[in-house]
Amino acid sequence: MNTEKGLIHIYCGDGKGKTTAAMGLALRAAGAGKRVYLVQLLKGNPTSELNSLALIPNITVARPEKGFGFTFNMTDEQKSELTCIHNRLLSDAFDKMNCGNTDMLIIDEFFAAYNKNLLDKEIAERIVFEKAFVCELVLTGRDPDKNFISAADYVSEIKCIKHPYEKGISARKGIEY
Repeated sequence: MNTEKGLIHIYCGDGKGKTTAAMGLALRAAGAGKRVYLVQLLKGNPTSELNSLALIPNITVARPEKGFGFTFNMTDEQKSELTCIHNRLLSDAFDKMNCGNTDMLIIDEFFAAYNKNLLDKEIAERIVFEKAFVCELVLTGRDPDKNFISAADYVSEIKCIKHPYEKGISARKGIEY
């Protein structure tokens, strides 16, 4: 039985690579025999990493079953529906983390959903501040609240220096999604 304390990781910033960093850690953990539970918030459309993750038995992915697009294009009704989905995903993640069958919990776009009020903040805070002792917790997104930064053991800021979008190059399959 694992009695080693799990730590909290944050990948934040305005640069590309926060999700990619979390996926790399998931791959490493699964390769070490750890059970990884990955929750993606705000992401319901197909992305290329899902094809690879589906081939790895130790990684389970939970996400919305449909895409809602960018938050600035969502109606109030869509935001409400997505918030309900996020709350269900987070409640399930909290339960899985605390029942002892998850070694690593990754919540992708945690801070975006939190900052845009697209989740129950109480549930989100419980995941961080009442984290199971042995579970490793990984959170991604922009602009994490200071309380989350204080609780974290690792904080890596990914800063955008230059991005192809600035030249009008849109997202590319296998690179951005």
